[in-house]
Amino acid sequence: MDITREHIDELNAIVKVAINKDDYSDKVATILNDYRKKANIPGFRKGHVPLGLVKKQYGKAVLVDEVNKLLQDALDKYLTEEKLDVLGNPLPKAQEDFDWDSEDFSFEFELGLAPEFEVKLKGKKAITHYQIVADDKMIDEQIERIQKQYGKLIARETAEEDDEITGTFTSEEKEEIDNQTTFSLDKIKGKRNLNKFIGAKPGDVLEFKTKNLFKDDHDLMSSLKIGHDEAHDLDIAVNFKIEEINKREPAELNQELFDKLFPAGTVTSEEELRSKIKEDSEKQFEQQADQKLLNDVTESLVENTQFDLPAEFLQKWIQQTGEKPLTEDEAREEYEKSEKGLRYQLIEGKIIRENDLQVNFDELKDFAKEFIKIQMAQFGQTDPSDEELDGIAARILSNQDEVKRLSEQLMSKKLLSLYKEKANLKTKEITYEDFIKEVYQ
Repeated sequence: MDITREHIDELNAIVKVAINKDDYSDKVATILNDYRKKANIPGFRKGHVPLGLVKKQYGKAVLVDEVNKLLQDALDKYLTEEKLDVLGNPLPKAQEDFDWDSEDFSFEFELGLAPEFEVKLKGKKAITHYQIVADDKMIDEQIERIQKQYGKLIARETAEEDDEITGTFTSEEKEEIDNQTTFSLDKIKGKRNLNKFIGAKPGDVLEFKTKNLFKDDHDLMSSLKIGHDEAHDLDIAVNFKIEEINKREPAELNQELFDKLFPAGTVTSEEELRSKIKEDSEKQFEQQADQKLLNDVTESLVENTQFDLPAEFLQKWIQQTGEKPLTEDEAREEYEKSEKGLRYQLIEGKIIRENDLQVNFDELKDFAKEFIKIQMAQFGQTDPSDEELDGIAARILSNQDEVKRLSEQLMSKKLLSLYKEKANLKTKEITYEDFIKEVYQ
């Protein structure tokens, strides 16, 4: 067997594999002899079928199968030994005069080669690293929500602004609407709608139009028990029968409330409550800021790391290896959609290699246990034992899909730490409200 490589340019090459009779003949003969011993052919006793007949029936199929196995193994070994960084997979070149009846065979494969390039983490233009802070306004609003949530309900005979109303929505235009709900009047949109509630009593039936009834369409969706898309466009008449009117008296900021919110004794004053809310909020904000930074660094690396790709080869590879055959135009469109992602995969791979970023099993196990602790805390289990965490982690890590997902998350975390250390960043302190406006609006 002989393997040679011809470079067309820096990104494309042809590999030629020559296979002669000596490479496969012994293996083919062994298989055919084995077939002869096991073959059941009418007119011959088992094990006494003439070898010539076996060759006639099975020889070509066995030859093709063994040559293809030999070819694939040799090609894989060659790419590994030569340390060729290929994109996609080798594509066999069509040979019009190929003849399986000959004794020696020659195959050709097109290769798309990964480009050589340099990654500069510290670019010329600084990337904004947002530090989102919880300001006094946000903390005040959070404390107000907590006081309302844990406050007492006091029954009222007539409704006033900010009261909570319990009642049932019905509609003659849409009979399936028949839903009991509770909402506070600060969710109602417009003075005209609000004034219908003010002064109303339990037992009263009020008439409304659904359009612009609530400030947020999601409140309309839950109050009428209808779908998301339907709520956005709904414009019908509804009746609302008031069943209860309550005023929510805010809870006092005392030790009883603090111990409901946090482990007993953790918070002992309003000042400590504000500090704890600020700390917890900013911890959540940090995740959003980190994701924004990761996205921005990714965009910057793709934009500023210039290299060519073997586009023609990759389009041909997409065309030939997809789930269904594609036209040249369809393959080109698919390539254009995936080109940016491919570029970042190459850049990320180079960063990982050059900075020796790896994910080992112990790190992955610890990462999984931290993830489990966060999940359990959301359901009130704040102090799970190591034995319990180890058991759950073992079950999760026995699932290959979960291993892949967690490994990717852990590698993203490692890349983020690297970017924070080596990228050209400028820190910007900002409130959450301003962050949302600046980044998403």
